[in-house]
Amino acid sequence: MPTILIIEDEAKMRRLLELNLGDDGFKTLSAGDAETGLKLLASEPVHLVLTDLKLPGMNGLEFLQTAKQQDPALPIVVMTAFGSVETAVEAMKAGASDYVLKPFSLAEMRMVVHKELDNSRLREENRSLREALGQKYSHPNIVAISPKMQEVLATVERVAPTNSTVLLGGESGVGKDLIARAIHEKSRRASGPFVKINSTAIPENLLESELFGYERGAFTGAATSKPGKFELADKGTLFLDEIGDVPPAIQVKLLRVLQEREFERLGGTRTIKVDVRLIAATNRDLRAALEDGTFREDLYYRLNVVPIDIPPLREHKEDISGLANLFLARFAKDSGREEEEKIAGISPAAMQFLVGHYWPGNVRELQNVIERACALAQGGQLEVSDIQLDSPRNRNHAASDRDRFLPDGMTLDQWEDEMIREALKRASGNKSQAARLLGLSRNALRYRLSKIGIEDNEGE
Repeated sequence: MPTILIIEDEAKMRRLLELNLGDDGFKTLSAGDAETGLKLLASEPVHLVLTDLKLPGMNGLEFLQTAKQQDPALPIVVMTAFGSVETAVEAMKAGASDYVLKPFSLAEMRMVVHKELDNSRLREENRSLREALGQKYSHPNIVAISPKMQEVLATVERVAPTNSTVLLGGESGVGKDLIARAIHEKSRRASGPFVKINSTAIPENLLESELFGYERGAFTGAATSKPGKFELADKGTLFLDEIGDVPPAIQVKLLRVLQEREFERLGGTRTIKVDVRLIAATNRDLRAALEDGTFREDLYYRLNVVPIDIPPLREHKEDISGLANLFLARFAKDSGREEEEKIAGISPAAMQFLVGHYWPGNVRELQNVIERACALAQGGQLEVSDIQLDSPRNRNHAASDRDRFLPDGMTLDQWEDEMIREALKRASGNKSQAARLLGLSRNALRYRLSKIGIEDNEGE
């Protein structure tokens, strides 16, 4: 039952409104002055306020401003004499929902009250819906405006509450560790540990002891016993990155842990049981590894319960702007510059340049580029000249296949587009100079710019 607060200094009018609104099923509170009205607002939940503008002591406009500071969403209808329309308009500017001119009919007042309560309910429903939609597929430090990344986060939402093993796939630098942490933080294990281990960062002869621990005397130098990552992750989540590079001997022990939730430490005989959820990640094609015999088929199917493929950055360029601004805010804050010298943003031309890049190193490369730009920039915002990208020629120089003309995964059109952007960068955005660097006529460059969505200014 909605509660309506009536603030009116005329006792007869106040009583008339109480009776009339009470007949409509509303609960009413009443006050003869604004100060009493504010006390009632602080003590009881109120859904709508009716207040006269002309009140003893604090006037209705002052009451409105104070009440709106406390609860901006509270609908307030003001009552005023016919000759004070300008004051009513001022009240609307201050946040009043509506106003009613005196003298008014009770039917008119009931209509205004019902309308404002309905509007308030709809606003609250819309706000709740927007919050639900915004929170459903969002996570701190993950920018996911694009449909592809929204799909990834939707899968995260569905799989997080379960205990299913997850296999994250995607190129290096796409953010697999962030997705793994999001799954952990949205799961029932969120209060437990999140333990991460990268199998390529640990020598093969030490990986087994890192995962499963070891007993004293298990090998030369093992003066004490040490628990492994599986024990440390008990009641939580273990994120095993680069699972495709785990040696075959350790794959056997991983399979047993996944099947039976138990293992023995290196050099030990006591069986240790653990409650660990495993999230694995790889940038390799594990199906190809199955075919060449470097990865166990039974382990693959144990890991691949819920596969989540994270797209490369070039396939969700809608997120580049948000990611760039996220990294900018992070690095500008830690830059050590004085407050007035901190970088405040990214120029439109620089953002267009970032969006147009191929990003073979994905989100990690973008992060490094923004950090480098923040360290070297001299102005108040990042410009095209501040952004230093690795040359495609340098990236391809160390390729194992010396017969390739193009970087891995890049088409001829994409190579041409990147060369145009590189020329624009070297020419500091001057189109005529960029055309000379490329050996093109100005019209030929204009045509190519239109193909890749870069605005051309005739005056340059």
